[in-house]
Amino acid sequence: MQAPDIPVDEPARMKSLRALNILDTAPEERFDRLTRMAKRLFGVPIALVSLVDENRQWFKSCVGLDVRETPRDVSFCGHAILGSAVFVVPDALADRRFADNPLVLNEPHIRFYAGAPLKGPDGRKMGTLCVIDQQPRTFARDDIEALEDLAAMVERELVAIEMATVDDLTGIANRRGFMMLAQQGLNFCRRQGIPATLAFMDLDKFKGINDRFGHQEGDLALSAFAGQMRNDFRDADILVRLGGDEFAALLIDTTGQVAGKVVAKFGEELEKYNRQAQRGYDISFSSGIVEMNPDRHGTIEALLADGDALMYARKAAKH
Repeated sequence: MQAPDIPVDEPARMKSLRALNILDTAPEERFDRLTRMAKRLFGVPIALVSLVDENRQWFKSCVGLDVRETPRDVSFCGHAILGSAVFVVPDALADRRFADNPLVLNEPHIRFYAGAPLKGPDGRKMGTLCVIDQQPRTFARDDIEALEDLAAMVERELVAIEMATVDDLTGIANRRGFMMLAQQGLNFCRRQGIPATLAFMDLDKFKGINDRFGHQEGDLALSAFAGQMRNDFRDADILVRLGGDEFAALLIDTTGQVAGKVVAKFGEELEKYNRQAQRGYDISFSSGIVEMNPDRHGTIEALLADGDALMYARKAAKH
């Protein structure tokens, strides 16, 4: 077995990794949705966001394994961070570096590995987004590019940890965070030919809630709306409070027809909330649902503009 070499910038790399304050933190949906996407896209049993610590590799997100870390000296990811390209091992048993590796001979019986290095905010390698199979396989150029796209989305999440990208009131992404994450998601869908749909939502008669019940109650209504979004939209959806009483969700790998059903179900659940909460008012919304057109929606701004226009048309039709 060949243990991975230590990167030449190891002291600075470790300083950058520790500065993220991410090691040994709880799982987060922002990373878990990307490993689930990788597992589904490549048809593998295991997908990981692995961060290479001083003596271990620690998994910020882990689909298909029950452990949260393994020793660094037996890690495949330790090899992957030594370069900039996707590190591919088609058959570990046929590779002298890994043939007698305990992760190959024992659980999880790694035969195939592909890991895309993850750069932190300062450009140093923090770890990898990797996919693992228990059968040998090839990895084509299109596969490599798809894994690189997903790794870029993970890197955006690492950057987001250091930046103010979460709305303080509602706990979902703010506009800044959404524009970063959603653009990456949109780019990925366009390259892979995967559908994506934006649901743009604006609360109805929100000014009346503020005027009659006060701004504190208005904030509670906004928080309740966002909480209901977290409950009823899917794990892979990117949710945002754009500002004021405007919200949106980017539904990846979802057609407009399916997104319409998701939003309709969300509306039904919001009505249930209103009946149970009995706050003296109902929280309701108007929506504009727009499926990505690759020729028209090259940017998330273009998709938001179409969703906004459709939402206001539908809101006006109610009056």
